[in-house]
Amino acid sequence: MTHVPRLPASAILVTTLAVLFVSCGTPPGQPRAGSIALAPDDVVEFDALYASNCAGCHGVNGRGGAAIALANPVYLAIVDKGSMRAVIADGVRGTSMPAFAQRAGGTLKEKQIDAIVSGMESRWSDPGVAYANPPSYAATSAGDIHRGEAVYQTFCQSCHGTDGRGGPKGSAITNDSFLALASDQYLRTIVIAGRPDLGAPDWRGYLAERRMSDQEVTDVVSWLASHRVAAPGQPYVTER
Repeated sequence: MTHVPRLPASAILVTTLAVLFVSCGTPPGQPRAGSIALAPDDVVEFDALYASNCAGCHGVNGRGGAAIALANPVYLAIVDKGSMRAVIADGVRGTSMPAFAQRAGGTLKEKQIDAIVSGMESRWSDPGVAYANPPSYAATSAGDIHRGEAVYQTFCQSCHGTDGRGGPKGSAITNDSFLALASDQYLRTIVIAGRPDLGAPDWRGYLAERRMSDQEVTDVVSWLASHRVAAPGQPYVTER
């Protein structure tokens, strides 16, 4: 009879573990690759960042909601990357747009803000479309309220009413509560880029025969802004 040597228990244990490691690929008790969820401030994937930070106001896939549509090639053509990034990072004081950068009290790292800006540009802009002499994103001159009223009557009153308090095709845009939440830049952006989600045209579509000029945009924004009041939403004056 052939004698078969018996392995010590320690050798058997080592051999068994080696087989387990090879067969499983992951040591016991260790998570598999890709099974650990990223910490919120490490997420840099655009869809996840947009859904959790932007969609609530700007709509699913940037199609608009309480705030403007970001998936608007006209808007993305006129706004410069620095301005767009600054709005996301620092918010707009006195409006419903909060600051998202951690340094400004928000929750996003700088790399996450960069991912949102880059994602909007790569997915929703249309670099193949050129716009002839569009108004500038930011005003480059002072506006005139009196000229602005005439501009409003020419380009806007047919939809928003003669006094801006609403018409058959458009909402009230001299409403004090609306203006309290809308910065001058927001008003300018809407006038230029429109609200395609609401059927509102951009600066080229108000009149069939001509487009709004840069100065006309500036003037009508001044007229709209002149309707802001110190205590918006108050139906009466409190007497003392």
